[in-house]
Amino acid sequence: MARGQREPTPGHYQVTFGEVELLRDLDRQDGWMLLKDGVPQSYVDLQDPTFLEFEYVRLMADVIDLIDEGPLTCVHVGGGACTIPRYVAATRPGSRHIVIEPDGLLVNLVREQLALRSVPKLKMIIAGGREGTAKVWDDSADLVVLDAFVGASMPVELATQEYLGDITRILRPSGTLLVNLADGQGLAFARRLLAGITGAFRHVALMAEPGVMRGRRFGNLIVAASREELPLRLLTRRAAGGLTQARCVSGKELENFIAGAAPIKDGDPVLAPVPPAALFD
Repeated sequence: MARGQREPTPGHYQVTFGEVELLRDLDRQDGWMLLKDGVPQSYVDLQDPTFLEFEYVRLMADVIDLIDEGPLTCVHVGGGACTIPRYVAATRPGSRHIVIEPDGLLVNLVREQLALRSVPKLKMIIAGGREGTAKVWDDSADLVVLDAFVGASMPVELATQEYLGDITRILRPSGTLLVNLADGQGLAFARRLLAGITGAFRHVALMAEPGVMRGRRFGNLIVAASREELPLRLLTRRAAGGLTQARCVSGKELENFIAGAAPIKDGDPVLAPVPPAALFD
């Protein structure tokens, strides 16, 4: 542990929206896992914020690494243990972060147990994703990371055409949107969300492990979107070079993936996909 840094205490903690568990990684001295309802939510290494345990987070980091060099102004919708803000702070010193997280007690827990105060230039907004995004200035963000979950499901209100419009409002013209979503058999939710994103952004790429991409099993899919060109060749190479050898699809292949699905709109009777009960056993 760093000098003056409090040793986290593993255990169960009551937060605003239920209970979370803090677990030590027995394989890494400073690695900690945050779980909600038995579902892994975040992993952080307090000594090495560039260590990313989850492969889908590594895919997100690959996109961030390929953004033009220098500090970034970032908006993170969904906080957890703030894995990505810590990563960006370490790899791009001088970056600024707004983190939107509705669970105030969870934020306090991460501050007290997981050294959140050590992350420079980070501001928390305790609010839901849509309410918090509405407070962010126009054309102010280089990067928006949408990584918000209730349990293992993405809130539908954060997948709508209307909310995507608010994200385009806060992104600079050259800015990048990163979305982490989860889906399973048939990928109906993912296709509709992608339909909305491709309607709002000219350049879009989808990355996932091949079994997830084909809808054979439930898992995470990462979307990168921008009004300017994405480094598709490099993204494809990095995705394929990871532990899961993820695929990266764009252009006509992405159109075929969407297959005419309609964007999700406010009020649509859409249910977010739920993982199989045994997935996290």
